[in-house]
Amino acid sequence: MIQVKLFDREHEKDLEKEMNRFLKGLDEKSLLDIKYNVAAMTEEEQEEQIYCFSAMIIYKA
Repeated sequence: MIQVKLFDREHEKDLEKEMNRFLKGLDEKSLLDIKYNVAAMTEEEQEEQIYCFSAMIIYKA
């Protein structure tokens, strides 16, 4: 069966750590693909840029 695991973090290093933790427990032959995305938004009131780093790991269970 093909499954997905979704990750969503505000900092890229946090995303990297969480994904590596998950991948450590996954058999290398089960990994099918990894999709990665970055979204950037600006908060009008604070004029601060906010990032959202997300990824999806597609694997065979």
